[in-house]
Amino acid sequence: MDGRDRRRRGVRLTAAALVALLALAGCGSDASDDAGGAPAAAPADQDRAGGAADEAGGQAEQGGGQAERGSGAGAPDLRVDQRSIIYTGTMRVQVDDVDAAARSAIAAVTAAGGFIGGDQRRSVDADARAELELRVPAAKFHGVVDELAKLGRQQRREIRTEDVTEQVVDLDARITSQRARVESARRLLARATSISDLVSLENELSRREADLASLQAKKERLADLASLSTITVSLVGPDASTADEEAEVGFMVGLAGGWKVFLTSMTVLLTVLGAVLPWLLAFGVPLAVVLVVLRRRRRTAPRPMTPAGPAAPLPASAPPPVPAARSGP
Repeated sequence: MDGRDRRRRGVRLTAAALVALLALAGCGSDASDDAGGAPAAAPADQDRAGGAADEAGGQAEQGGGQAERGSGAGAPDLRVDQRSIIYTGTMRVQVDDVDAAARSAIAAVTAAGGFIGGDQRRSVDADARAELELRVPAAKFHGVVDELAKLGRQQRREIRTEDVTEQVVDLDARITSQRARVESARRLLARATSISDLVSLENELSRREADLASLQAKKERLADLASLSTITVSLVGPDASTADEEAEVGFMVGLAGGWKVFLTSMTVLLTVLGAVLPWLLAFGVPLAVVLVVLRRRRRTAPRPMTPAGPAAPLPASAPPPVPAARSGP
């Protein structure tokens, strides 16, 4: 019985030792898993830290980044009614009364919410003409053009359009970036500690502010041209030529041009002669009379007599003179 008890105890001890070994193995595996899982979480923390750093860097360049994103992604999605388009029109209309037609054109533009940019008139009966520069809102451009065409007989119409949407978007991005540069220069100027740094930063700030003002002026100019279209209308009388002025060639054209140049030259010559003639009458005639009198006095004045000298001796080799033969009765 004692031998059996010993065997049972040995089996029990062996089983307890195996259980203890298995328990230790399980704890070791859990510890290793915990130790291996901790480094796996570190990259996530690093990614979050890097994201925060990237976010901070993005905020530092917020102005330029947003402007570039706006110019790259916003421009292709603009609709037609949202684009910045400059309309420019040129017209020539023949009317019966130039002054009355000009007043009607001005009234039409004023009623549309525009104004008169320029007004030049020539009230010659043979060639009466009025040149009007009209500024009207872009939304009413075509309506005003059609209304002006009804003032008389339309001889010419030319309408040009220019899409400046990309220029406006580019200016917006540059203005935003330039404002950020100005603010950065102001912050640096506030922290300046020496006179040299203060002077250099003031010069840099002035340059950046000037660039910003130039960009803003360009944008305002484009906005003005896009919001108010320009119409240049020529109102001519009934006696004006209906044909457009075109370049022509040929003998008759050259002859007509030469005749016009000749008449113009003669007109200029006669004008100069008319301006000089009073001076000639005032000074030229008395001077001519004085010259004539002086010449007559020179002619009538006696000449001084020269005294006669002794006769020159004849040369020795010369033969004596032969008396002339007398003819008989």
